Amino acid sequence: MEELDEEMIQFEKDHPSKKSSGGAGGGGPMRIAAIVLGVIAVALLAALLTMMSKKNALVKDLNIDKQNLTNELIALQGDYESLSTTNAAINDSLAVEKEKVGQLIERLQKTEATNRAKIRQYEQELGTLRSIMKGYIRQIDSLNTLNISLRNEASEARREAQESKRQYENLRTTTDQLSAKASAGAVVKGRGFNLVAINESNKVTDRSSRARKLRACLSLIENSIAERGWRTVYIRVKGPDDILMTDDSGKVFTCDGQQMIYSASREVDYQGEEVEICLYFAASQGFEKGKYTVDIYTDETKLGTAEMILK
Repeated sequence: MEELDEEMIQFEKDHPSKKSSGGAGGGGPMRIAAIVLGVIAVALLAALLTMMSKKNALVKDLNIDKQNLTNELIALQGDYESLSTTNAAINDSLAVEKEKVGQLIERLQKTEATNRAKIRQYEQELGTLRSIMKGYIRQIDSLNTLNISLRNEASEARREAQESKRQYENLRTTTDQLSAKASAGAVVKGRGFNLVAINESNKVTDRSSRARKLRACLSLIENSIAERGWRTVYIRVKGPDDILMTDDSGKVFTCDGQQMIYSASREVDYQGEEVEICLYFAASQGFEKGKYTVDIYTDETKLGTAEMILK
C-alpha cells in the first residue's frame, strides 16, 4: 500500500493541472486506482505465465528422465538375455535377475515422472542390477576361459592319444614283423633232397622191375634259434599217373593249417645242428615205369621236392 500511495503522490506531482480542474475533482483518484490495478494484474499474469512455463519445462524434463531410465532398463534386460552359460546354477540366477528387471520396468511405467523419490529409488535399483550383472559377466568369462583351457587340454590329450596309438600301431607292426621273421627264422629247413629206387640188396636201381622201395633223403640244416626236440618228417609220393601213393591206412598230418595224407613218415631228434635223414616207401603193387615225385614236409613247413625216373 505504501508503494501505491507513493505512486499516486508522484502522479499528482506530474499532473498538477488535473488536480486543480474543477470538472474532474472526484474522478482522478479512481482512474489512478484502476491504472494501478491493471498494472498489478498484468504483472501477476506475467508471473503466472512464467511459473506455468517453468512447470511445463520441468515436467517435460522429468518425463525425459523417466524415458531415459526406461530405455536403460530395457537395455539392461537385453544384456541379461544375451548372457548364457552351461552352468545350470548361474542360468537359474540370471533368470531371477531378468525377472527383477522386468518387474522394475513395469513399476516405472506405472509411476508418474513427477514422483522424484520413486524415480531416484528406481535409479538406485538399476545401479544394483547393473553391478550384479557385471558379477555374472565375470563368472561367465572365468567359466568360458576355463572351458577353453579344458577344451585345449582335451584336444591336446586326444592328439597325444592319437600319436601314442599311431606309435603303438607302428610298434605292433614292427613287433609283428619281427615276430614273423623270428618265427620264420625258427622254422627248420632242409636241403640236399634226393629220391632213388633201391632193390632187395638196398642198391640203387633205375629199373622199375628191380625196384622194391623208394628212398627219399635230405638234411635238416643247422638253426640255432629253432626249437630243440623230436620232429616228424613226412613224404608224399606220386607215381607216373600223378596219384598219391599210400599204404591205404589214410595217415594224415597237418601243415600250415592244412590236413594232408602222407605216404610215409619218420621222427628225428633235432638239436639245432644239421642232421641227415632218409625215409622209405614200399608199394604193395610194385613200381611202374615213369617219373616219380616226392614232396617232403614237417609239421611247420614244406621242406622241398625231389624227382626220379624208372625205366
